[in-house]
Amino acid sequence: MTMGSQEEANNSAVDPQSVNNGSINGMNSQGQNSNSAVNFQDSYRNKLLSNMGNAYQRRGNRSQSIKDVNYYVRGLMQELVGNLQYVNASTPVAVTNFVFLDGSFENSDLVGKQLSESFIHEVHKFGIPVLDFKTTDYIRVSQSGDFVLSRDFLELNSDLPIRYVVAGTLVRHLAGYMVNARIVGIDSKAVVASAQGFIPASVINSLISGSVNDGIPLTSN
Repeated sequence: MTMGSQEEANNSAVDPQSVNNGSINGMNSQGQNSNSAVNFQDSYRNKLLSNMGNAYQRRGNRSQSIKDVNYYVRGLMQELVGNLQYVNASTPVAVTNFVFLDGSFENSDLVGKQLSESFIHEVHKFGIPVLDFKTTDYIRVSQSGDFVLSRDFLELNSDLPIRYVVAGTLVRHLAGYMVNARIVGIDSKAVVASAQGFIPASVINSLISGSVNDGIPLTSN
């Protein structure tokens, strides 16, 4: 081989180090892209937890002395946010009534309804958009009052951009209620956050139904 041909061979040869560097750079780029969503979710979750911690500090001793349903829902919300995935400020969430685990999943008592109301407040407070699907497109004015909420599905909008839903089940114990809460993808049915907690019977019994007066039902079922 002549000097000229040797130089051409050297010039045409591929540097193994450059190939390795190119592969590593490509893998790093893919890794960065794949981790971007995870990093965003971690950042959003940390932000929620930080906001929650600041809210607890502002409440001071008051939250420790007054332990109502909202107090226990805040604890459940903290656990949900601690293992939350995919949900962020651009993924609307709906909240449904909690139902009894051994029931038909078609009825909810006052506790289950109040839990959903408390979760609407907590989810909204932590910066996650909440859609109240029980809100109608109009205000009904009558002698009984002015109303915008309804439980009649014919009056409600069925085309809402709900991405995730907060749902849960209840189990009665002698000492109170066991609460199983979760956030589920409305399309995928995937559980993206979960939490469990216990509400003492003293807190449950402090709730008074609007259809009961001095322990006597005002309306019949």
